[in-house]
Amino acid sequence: MRVYLVIMDETGEALTALRFASRRAQHTGGQVHILALVPKQDFVAWGGVQATIEDEAHSRAEALVASAAGTLFDEMGQRPVITVRMGDATREIRNYMQECPDLAMLVLGAAATGAPGPLIAHFAGADAGSLPCPLTIVPGSLTDDEIDRMS
Repeated sequence: MRVYLVIMDETGEALTALRFASRRAQHTGGQVHILALVPKQDFVAWGGVQATIEDEAHSRAEALVASAAGTLFDEMGQRPVITVRMGDATREIRNYMQECPDLAMLVLGAAATGAPGPLIAHFAGADAGSLPCPLTIVPGSLTDDEIDRMS
């Protein structure tokens, strides 16, 4: 089964990427995997405080992904695979891609204006040729109808 990997955060471009990936998966008999990333917190002198901060960030990421997954299920009737990981974003994405043998595409959303985000800059940059799958960047300026037509 073809797997379309979407990196989920609180931005509109992540929802744009999710829409494209879900439509693509629907048309190809594939599945959407949603990966939410929680950055590792800087060292805090009191371990309990650091653990609480990390737990809260993890809970926020889980809620965000659950909401996106619910929307996807309502629209498409598909249940995506949901993963939340803590650590360096690019390293965790690369690790996930290596662990997923059916990965067909990494789908990232770009903001409608401004410079590309750090994930696009990284994955479309010098290491683009070493990715284990194609990278699709979905422009944030596309309407839902345009995304549906293209996917």
